[in-house]
Amino acid sequence: MASRSTAPKTAAKHRAKPDADDVFETKALLLQGGGALGAYQAGVYAAMAEADVLPNWVAGISIGAVNGAIIAGNKPEDRVEKLRGFWEQITTLPPWSAFGPFNGLVDKGGIDGRKFWNQMSASVAMTVGAPGFFAPRPVPPFLSPEGTPESTSYYDTTALRDTLEKFINFGILNSGDVRYTTSAVNVHTGNFVIFDSREEFIKPEHIMASGALPPALPAVEVEGQYYWDGGLISNTPLQWVMDDPACDALVFQVDLWPATGAYPRNMMEVATRQKEIQYSSRTRFVTNRFKHAQKMRHAFAELYAQLPEKLRQSPEAKLLQRYADFNQYNIVHLIYHAKSYEGYSKDFEFSRATMEEHWKAGENDTRRTLRHKEIFTKPTNAVGVETFDFSGSK
Repeated sequence: MASRSTAPKTAAKHRAKPDADDVFETKALLLQGGGALGAYQAGVYAAMAEADVLPNWVAGISIGAVNGAIIAGNKPEDRVEKLRGFWEQITTLPPWSAFGPFNGLVDKGGIDGRKFWNQMSASVAMTVGAPGFFAPRPVPPFLSPEGTPESTSYYDTTALRDTLEKFINFGILNSGDVRYTTSAVNVHTGNFVIFDSREEFIKPEHIMASGALPPALPAVEVEGQYYWDGGLISNTPLQWVMDDPACDALVFQVDLWPATGAYPRNMMEVATRQKEIQYSSRTRFVTNRFKHAQKMRHAFAELYAQLPEKLRQSPEAKLLQRYADFNQYNIVHLIYHAKSYEGYSKDFEFSRATMEEHWKAGENDTRRTLRHKEIFTKPTNAVGVETFDFSGSK
């Protein structure tokens, strides 16, 4: 097994709530779903904690829901260590984690060696699962009684509940210090449902429901209803910030699936590109829509302020006022760009070596981004929204 890596920890002085002199009242961390790629998000948070940039709202889907709950469900000084513990547990895959000398052979093999490593590691995950996360069912679904979880999924996620309770303090998660939001899809109605710690007490099943991707994983019951992975409808939580006009916000949008990519040359690349497009969930489109919506809100606010008092009291003016504000937003994109040797299986390749690479990539991208101090300055344009993407810069 690889030795435990030294991840940066937040100091005890860190606070999740914004300081009085902070420019942005809300600091939101938004986390996409993406399975094994989620280690990149953990690295992003590690670098944010290192720089004392702490969110007071964490929203995530699927693996982003798990990472987000670990962040919101621990004291600031414990979060990176808990994230590290979670990712080390689920990447303890036999036999690859036990063969230190084999790692050197893989490195000498270059790109082809890493492709082989990734394919074999993904095959191991499909065969034996990921410890504390999911495990293959001993009996195939088509041989199990209809209507049971065994008949509707290939893997069992019972162990995930214990893992979540090990790494998340649900008292802290529901304390209100950090707002936590996740989502799932109601299997019966097909509706996209949001679970928010401001509205209800978040339990392990809410988090598990957000990551219950069919047909691999079983639906999860929450208060008598069954739910699947929220990424089936939308894998990007940015819409939730758009719909919450509470205050000015600095938003870190962490994407595991790039919207842009090369034209595929073979069927495997077609499958990979299809997955990227599907799960990127049109982040750029949502961002542009957000800009347009905020421009309209500013216009409504300006117009309302100029109306005579009699018109202000009209039902039409009051309706416009509900959607009017002068809020300002900075949206910082952090996007994981897969290596050339990563392919279709990159979201279920749970080797320790790849986890470490993803984590380090998240740290490096975030450190480069946080050096650009303009992200901490409110926008001066008429729209009131500024976007940044420095993750590809050096």
